[in-house]
Amino acid sequence: MTADLSTLSINTIRTLAIDAIQKANSGHPGLPMGCAPMAYTLWHQHLKHDPKQPHWFDRDRFVLSAGHGSMLLYALLHLTGYDLSLDDLKAFRQWGSRTPGHPEWHETPGVEATTGPLGQGAANAVGMALAEKYLARHFNRPGHAIIDHFTYALVSDGDVMEGVAYEAASIAGHLGLGKLIYLYDANEITLDGPLSLTMSEDVGARYAACGWHVQHVTDGDRDLAALDRAIAAAKAEQDKPSIIVIKTTIGFGSPKKAGTSSAHGSPLGDAEVAATKTALGWDPTQSFHVPADVAAHMGEAVAKGARSHAAWKQQLAAYRAAHADLAVQLDQAIAGELPAGWDQDLPTFTGAKPVATRSAAGKVLAALAAKVPWLLGGDADLGGSTKTIVPGGDYGKAGEGRNLRFGIREHAMAAMGNGMLYHGGARTFVATFFVFSDYMRPSVRLAALNKMPAIFVWTHDSVGLGEDGPTHQPVEHLMALRAMPNLWVFRPADGNETTAGWRAALARTNGPTGLVLSRQDLPNVTPAPAPGSSAERGAYVLADGTDVILIASGSEVAIALEAREALAKDGVSARVVSMPCWELFAEQPQAYRESVLPPSQARRVSIEAGVTFGWREHIGDRGIAIGVDRFGASAPGEVLYEQFGLTPAAVVAAAKKVVAS
Repeated sequence: MTADLSTLSINTIRTLAIDAIQKANSGHPGLPMGCAPMAYTLWHQHLKHDPKQPHWFDRDRFVLSAGHGSMLLYALLHLTGYDLSLDDLKAFRQWGSRTPGHPEWHETPGVEATTGPLGQGAANAVGMALAEKYLARHFNRPGHAIIDHFTYALVSDGDVMEGVAYEAASIAGHLGLGKLIYLYDANEITLDGPLSLTMSEDVGARYAACGWHVQHVTDGDRDLAALDRAIAAAKAEQDKPSIIVIKTTIGFGSPKKAGTSSAHGSPLGDAEVAATKTALGWDPTQSFHVPADVAAHMGEAVAKGARSHAAWKQQLAAYRAAHADLAVQLDQAIAGELPAGWDQDLPTFTGAKPVATRSAAGKVLAALAAKVPWLLGGDADLGGSTKTIVPGGDYGKAGEGRNLRFGIREHAMAAMGNGMLYHGGARTFVATFFVFSDYMRPSVRLAALNKMPAIFVWTHDSVGLGEDGPTHQPVEHLMALRAMPNLWVFRPADGNETTAGWRAALARTNGPTGLVLSRQDLPNVTPAPAPGSSAERGAYVLADGTDVILIASGSEVAIALEAREALAKDGVSARVVSMPCWELFAEQPQAYRESVLPPSQARRVSIEAGVTFGWREHIGDRGIAIGVDRFGASAPGEVLYEQFGLTPAAVVAAAKKVVAS
């Protein structure tokens, strides 16, 4: 390899990026132009990957956290032999293309995470490194390091300013994730101008304080040897995560825009593209040009990756011979499958003793974890309250057990959970109080967008939690989350519906599920669940009647049943529908939905301890919605239910009103 060929390859990355952005008349040229040297050095000298088998499990992961620089990644993928053509690059940011404006997981081969919202990718990478650490601890055996790879993330000034990135950095240092390496593009420019407008801290010192190994490369534009040495040193540091602070020039090569914010988020313009190519020694009349020498040089990744992959397969064969039972588990974990009998012998809840659905969920989790060794997760310093501690799950060093202690870092927790799912080989859950789902929402949204089977356990689901008051009482959260496409929001009425909810969540492979659970004890009012039970259809008839339909979720189902008994004494026959999951119900065949909520029966009442907004979808214009259309208050939960009209008497009055109308 000659220095000239390295420079030629770097400039090919740059020119492919500016050509695609100019053709689209949209995009962010500055980062690809400035980061091409570090990306080239990593991908050509260090990254373990197989372009023809992009899902090889023991590959290194590369996350472009600064996802606005997506053309850097697309150029690398094309040049190193992934199934991404020049035509794909030419379709950058166009309808139906494989090169969207920000990288999207599984839309493009080789993209490891959906990034763009700054800080998310940085936290995802921490989750990936955590997954690697746990899976290596669980599956590796002496002489059989079957899981042994690094996670790299390219992060920007904007990434490290985001709170989620700091949360993730803090926990990564605490856990000693030594196979996590950040390449920090310290170009000191943001969209609005110089970084000095908004930040003056020493980022390296901040990461050092969090327990990271910190290095500096002062000339990231030209000093490839320094970049190579820094990455090698980061790989050698196995006890701490590493960050390499790399000084670069945004828009490097542009005579007018290099080093300025104007290079950040707009095409260079035809004249400046030509001037930049001339400055880089490129023919300004050529677009999307890949010199033959560069194609051969960068294309070496195909043969190199195939050799690495083949060597790993030999290791895997030896592993299978030595540890057959573990190998079966590994195959299932990698495939995202669940072991046979995973949902057998799950708890059922009967008898007069009430149980909070958070407590029921803890029992279900324990049963599931006993069957699925790669089910792991944790909470935001609330495990004793959320009941999400896996029995026997604390072992080894921090981060090697199944109980992940995220601390009070809800946003990073959710993003790291997503990162573990991006990595593969693990099924994850994360838990906190429902009101703090607001802190997690960006990560929840990305899980839904990516159709990832994330599980969010949210407890203390309503004003029923009582004395903590309105700051901790979620009233608008159910409806806000129900508005999110592809998210199942499951609010069970009792322990049996909780079992059904956990089973539905773990069986799901095409999107996330939120389990919304009560703090207060609830009576056992629903039948013992079975696979495919009515609760797993989202809504069902719990008790039948002809005059009015009472629809409820969660803790209010028992209230609806009490109201039904009272109505019967007055000669009113009420059907009670338990509706734990709107989204699952919407997915059922129309005939089933109409059997539960017959269109001919317009006399309906809903009851739910949250805002009533949205209930018209199920109760129509003639129905009455009972809920909490204000913030809560500090008082015992039973007092709040009385004050807010969440009572059998209020339901009876509403039912009689709609029957009489």
